[in-house]
Amino acid sequence: MSINWTDFTPMLSSLGGILIGFAALILMLAKGRIMGMSGILSGLLIPNSSTEFLWRSVFVAGVIAGPAILINFDLINIASTPVASGLLLYVAAFCVGIGTAIGRGCTSGHGICGLSRLSARSLCAVLTFVISGIITVSILRHVL
Repeated sequence: MSINWTDFTPMLSSLGGILIGFAALILMLAKGRIMGMSGILSGLLIPNSSTEFLWRSVFVAGVIAGPAILINFDLINIASTPVASGLLLYVAAFCVGIGTAIGRGCTSGHGICGLSRLSARSLCAVLTFVISGIITVSILRHVL
């Protein structure tokens, strides 16, 4: 396996990580909430109040608009390779949804916020995500 070092972007990657961490900190300080996309989206679909709906809508809009603006105005070149399409894409999305329900949170909630709070439950969840991902890719690439 060879590594394309032109894709190695430590400065941009570090900046992205800092911005994600800063956003998580702001949400925790302002709302006392953990920045997990599954929880934010589920609260958006079934809001408890209008203020809950507002901040969740703004957050999701920012998550969608930020990369769209960067890409469409050629401010950054983000290469992507689709890994699934058609029926497989929907099956994978369904499996992710089931996993976030069973794990009571998603990779962003557990991985970014849970680990930074030294949560043992989040550590177990993240290890499960990573091991499951390795097994899934191995099966899809080498068995199927």
